[in-house]
Amino acid sequence: MSKAYVLLSGGIDSSTCLTVATRNYQGSVTGVSFDYGQRHTKELDHAHEVCAFLGVQHLVKKIDGLIGVGGLTDKEFVVPDASYSELPAGVSPTYVPFRNGVMLSLITSIAVTDPEAEAIFFGAHADDAENWAYPDCTPEFIGGMANAIYIGTYHKIRLFTPLMFLDKAGVIKLGDDHDTPWELTWSCYKGEEVHCGVCPTCISRRDGFELACVTDPTRYKS
Repeated sequence: MSKAYVLLSGGIDSSTCLTVATRNYQGSVTGVSFDYGQRHTKELDHAHEVCAFLGVQHLVKKIDGLIGVGGLTDKEFVVPDASYSELPAGVSPTYVPFRNGVMLSLITSIAVTDPEAEAIFFGAHADDAENWAYPDCTPEFIGGMANAIYIGTYHKIRLFTPLMFLDKAGVIKLGDDHDTPWELTWSCYKGEEVHCGVCPTCISRRDGFELACVTDPTRYKS
């Protein structure tokens, strides 16, 4: 039986990838999450809950020290209360340099040792790539990593990015079609008791549900 590994943060995008992979691989799926020193470690608990709900294996690997300092790993950084559209064009202040490159390399090294593995799923989507806010979510980056993974695993592992050309509303529509458990997912970068409702990723989450015409089960602070 072939098997897929999913890079899983516990948010909307990666959880959608997990449900898509579970449908395509008949449950032979493993979610892999990384504790990289992010300020919102709460996302790891939610990733575990999503995996438990879907009945798939969940691995958590601690890699703090391997990821450079960025907006989500700098404890002194103040997460802005603004939408992504209100932020200056260019690299997002919450970008963690080459984080996705490191994590995709690590999940590949895990998957390639599994004789049944043939796929890795990564939840980059179009909104993340817009204006190069997150360079490691762009089609250019994904193409390079896909080639590196396929060649570096001796043509064993393929990288799949089913959300690459979807905006957040499109992701939510796809995830809803695959029964993604939205109430178990976590997006907020502040990592408080509930979603703050005013940081860029919370605003993106709220707007995405509204535009997708899907009921948002999230409890927001503001």
